Amino acid sequence: MNVKALRKQRIKYTIRKKISGTSQKPRLSVFRSNTEIYVQMIDDVNGVTLTSASSRDKDIAAQKVNKSEKSKLVGLAVAQKAISLGLSTCVFDRGGFLYHGRVKAVADGAREGGLQF
Repeated sequence: MNVKALRKQRIKYTIRKKISGTSQKPRLSVFRSNTEIYVQMIDDVNGVTLTSASSRDKDIAAQKVNKSEKSKLVGLAVAQKAISLGLSTCVFDRGGFLYHGRVKAVADGAREGGLQF
């Protein structure tokens, strides 16, 4: 691995040491690639993904908007799915990415959708 990847991995591990998700307060994990964004609500105690959403979902991918606006739609989608499961709070895991741009847009969309973190 190169230096950049090792640094990002170390940041990610440091974040994961501090936060963990339960079945009542799951971890909202974000992964951002160059073109897409993926979000999962994870119960770390049982090691299961409770719900997920991504910019590749049919209804979101069909929208002709920029990546930041798609990220906000992903946040709204995961919030709606979480609320339908009876979850209202979560812990935000930025996954080593800066809380800026698309990662921030996901958080804003999730908050708009009714999640608290």
